[in-house]
Amino acid sequence: MVKVANDQAAPEGDLPAPTRPRDAEPEVSGISLRLIAGLAAAAHGAVRAGHRRLDVSVDSTTPLRSALRDAGADADADPRTRLAHRLVLTDAAGLAELDGDLRDLGDVVTALDSAGAAALVVSGLSGKPLAALVSAAELTGLPVIDVPLEHIATFTTEVLSAILEHQTAILRRLEDADRALVQIVLAGGSLDDLCEQVVGFLDGAVMVTTTDGRVIARAGSPQELESALSLECFDRTGRLLTEAEPMGPRPDGPTANRSAVRIVAGHLDHGVLIAFCSHRHLTVDDVRLLERAATVAALAITKDEAVSAVESKYRAEFLRDALAGRAGSPVEAVAHASSLGWDIDRPMVVVVAETDEDDDRSTRDADEVRFLQQRFARAWTHAVAVRDSRSPVMGFSREVVALIGVPAEAETETVMRIVGEYVRVVRGDGGGGRRSFSAGVSRPITSPAGLPHAYDEALSAVTVGRQMHGDGALTHVDGLGIYRLLALIPDGADLRRFVTESLRELATDDSPEYAGLRQTLSILLDTNMNVAETARLLFFHYNTLRYRIGKLEKILGPFTTDPDLRLTLALALKIHQMRGI
Repeated sequence: MVKVANDQAAPEGDLPAPTRPRDAEPEVSGISLRLIAGLAAAAHGAVRAGHRRLDVSVDSTTPLRSALRDAGADADADPRTRLAHRLVLTDAAGLAELDGDLRDLGDVVTALDSAGAAALVVSGLSGKPLAALVSAAELTGLPVIDVPLEHIATFTTEVLSAILEHQTAILRRLEDADRALVQIVLAGGSLDDLCEQVVGFLDGAVMVTTTDGRVIARAGSPQELESALSLECFDRTGRLLTEAEPMGPRPDGPTANRSAVRIVAGHLDHGVLIAFCSHRHLTVDDVRLLERAATVAALAITKDEAVSAVESKYRAEFLRDALAGRAGSPVEAVAHASSLGWDIDRPMVVVVAETDEDDDRSTRDADEVRFLQQRFARAWTHAVAVRDSRSPVMGFSREVVALIGVPAEAETETVMRIVGEYVRVVRGDGGGGRRSFSAGVSRPITSPAGLPHAYDEALSAVTVGRQMHGDGALTHVDGLGIYRLLALIPDGADLRRFVTESLRELATDDSPEYAGLRQTLSILLDTNMNVAETARLLFFHYNTLRYRIGKLEKILGPFTTDPDLRLTLALALKIHQMRGI
């Protein structure tokens, strides 16, 4: 019972500052170059650009001389982003001013294209200069828009007005979203309510997952949710493959109809907010809205964790007392559990789950270890709550303890099938930062009075099961056999000494044949010294097995005729199979 530990307080963190790199996407996108091309056509201009280059976003305009200066000014920035989303304007006089700076118009076009300019707008240019400019643009792919000089003022005004109107509408949309989402948190709404609100802005499906991809909140029409869950980004257990899912805006392609952002508070990653839309691609502006929603989600999660920490303290204290036999009479324990929303007045088994990593010897810092243990406990809490919301489950500093309801007089096979389903859900398909864990299962009990003994059985099962089968073991106490008694010996050195004295050199792997001899000895003992059956199981010739038996007796003594020696050797082999002694 000494392994039941006090809960640890959840680490606190500040919400992240809304900063972005200098070469990142603009905070609010602009209008499509395709729209600007339409305005140019209305102004009797000519547009020379490839079809795909017209899909770029434009959020500002700049004169040619300033653009060329900016193109080479910031050596630390990505060269392709120095003029990103900018429409460069010039006329014949502006190009003439460049004489002596650049050799020809081809250098101008190359410099603008290399800096990522959206397009070049020229006016008042004709003849050979215009032909040279267009020829250079065709080589680089930079879109060129030629607007008559008498229409350039009107065209520029219309472009700036369109950009301003678009960005004003986007900012108003983000402001409306901020106001609505924050109101949900202030009103005590859930993550499901937040997802519902985001769906109202994006018209699709929205989900909140944990850092390892378990969906904890969702909203959207049944058709959109079904379409989202059928995508390859979910595994067969319904877990989002967060380890393979990119964050932020996405280029056009097969995954452009979804986008994900992280939910971060301070240095803690609380999960992922992901949106799906089956009938359109999600834009950069949609991602901006998701980022605002993720900040609000971080507020909601932080608030819920603070409330949960207080509630968990009382729940953990009661469960700790029940496991230690200090929860009062069975009637009192059932009543107290019922007030906490738990039902323990039924047949149930105690399940103890421990991560296989030794946190005492971990290179992680204490806060990270505590956070990982809390995430492990949340995984169990979510898995149990979905299937049986009245089953107690609580994370302690070293383990997670769950009381799982089982059918009356359930056989061990039935119990393990039920518990195995919970383990499968928590474990998922791996990935997503999940840590390997082992679990132990007690015999069924029908009264809270049996909890202390059942907890002790589950502890033995998880500890010895890991020694028997390695990391990731799921073990029922009835499957321990003699190992359960062996595990009661506190000093592993005594067990190792017993193995060495009994098996002698066979206790080591100094010779390649020792492992084969141990296997032969084990099967001989399992078959009650039936030489014919052992030879059949090992695919040995009868005489070969006789030779091996003689070799074993030279090393170990006359075990074929000494029943006490056979018992000693059988125990030594069992201990040899145990790990961590």
